[in-house]
Amino acid sequence: MALQSSLSFLLLFFFALSNSGRLILAQATIPGRFDGFVYENRPISTDSIIIEAFFDPICPDSRDAWPPLKQALDFYGQRVYLTVHPFPLPYHDNAFVSSRALHIINELNTSATYDLLELFFEHQEEFYNQPTFNLSRATVVSRVVTLATTAVGNSYYSAVASGFTDQNSDLMTRVSFKYGCSRGVFGTPFFFVNGFALPDAGSAIDYNHWRSIIDPLVQKQGTKREESPHFVL
Repeated sequence: MALQSSLSFLLLFFFALSNSGRLILAQATIPGRFDGFVYENRPISTDSIIIEAFFDPICPDSRDAWPPLKQALDFYGQRVYLTVHPFPLPYHDNAFVSSRALHIINELNTSATYDLLELFFEHQEEFYNQPTFNLSRATVVSRVVTLATTAVGNSYYSAVASGFTDQNSDLMTRVSFKYGCSRGVFGTPFFFVNGFALPDAGSAIDYNHWRSIIDPLVQKQGTKREESPHFVL
């Protein structure tokens, strides 16, 4: 989002954690597995180029960031391993419920998680603050359930709806947000490559820029393999 909104959120976040100038660190619940949704269930290895993307399903910059990243993933194939972490921004009224829907769908069918993410991006404007200002939370959740069912299949409608009364899906969504905060994420989209944060947080990265980031890493891996000694027994 805009830099001003991101900085405002960051200031509010640290203000909420501070007490008389001292930072208070609350113990976060450690999840049973690593947070996020793996793209195409790709395997990971020591040679994988690991990208972590923090997306808000209701963020237009996250929406714009996804197509060029997906294009890069298709180009590099198994060399690149992607995990998307939902990061619901507090100034997007429906970000938490949409992020929660992603967790619910991921529990039901992991192959449908990215389908739902793309549906949120496609229908994003329907869930912006102003169009839903006069709607009850129950109505918004009902619309999200309908959209999520489109991704996973009509036979899952009851399971998706009941997911919003399951405390576990609420907890997982909270963990996603806390995990992002623990990594210093303050806006979306936010990217890490091999553990290092990319600059220009909050802005989409185009395909050519992704190529300029990943190509040198692929070349380094190739050089490393060529220089590795071969032992013959």
